[in-house]
Amino acid sequence: DPDMPFVPSIPEDQFILVEEGDPTVIPCRTSDPDAQVTLVNSLDKSVYALYDTKQGFIGNFPAGSYTCKTMVKGVEFKSDEFLIYIIRATSQLPVEIEALKTVYKTGETIVVTCVVFDNEVVNLQWNYPGKVKEKGLIKLDDIKVPSQKLVYTLTIPEASVKDTGDYECTARHATKEVKENKKVVITVHDKGFVHLEPQFSPLEAVKLREVKNFVVDVE
Repeated sequence: DPDMPFVPSIPEDQFILVEEGDPTVIPCRTSDPDAQVTLVNSLDKSVYALYDTKQGFIGNFPAGSYTCKTMVKGVEFKSDEFLIYIIRATSQLPVEIEALKTVYKTGETIVVTCVVFDNEVVNLQWNYPGKVKEKGLIKLDDIKVPSQKLVYTLTIPEASVKDTGDYECTARHATKEVKENKKVVITVHDKGFVHLEPQFSPLEAVKLREVKNFVVDVE
């Protein structure tokens, strides 16, 4: 099609995630398999790479923006812009789950943290008793120094007995079929169950150098 020398691309094809060191494909394909195609970077400089008419340009490309060009009857056409983003990722998916404490009283705030190490982009899902009511607040901190880690924090304000149960985070690798999940059990009590009975007055006086014992009964 001389009026459409480049096959239209969908938005998902224009944003390309690549792991460090891996080859990738910039999918600008032509409607004419014999067309001469040039790849240029954001500075409009030509980039050498293998071109496959059914796939596009194949190679190890630095992060940045790329565009393909071709000529039809002396007229230059440009493809859509393709953005390559290089991510740090390991083939493994180290995950840890942490809870400030595992026993709460009604009205307190539950905090559970899920940490993903050495991977810059993952898909993470939480499962917990209040998920159906979307009770949890989720925050993400992307920490790069001194090492890469993604810290996902789930907060449940005003906890009730119904928030008792399993709190599980499942992390999925961005580019590989790898997943890892961790779980912690949280218990919420309706009220405190420890009773303290002090065997002394609210205010006590002690003489200098006097040794005095203060006794508390615990039930």
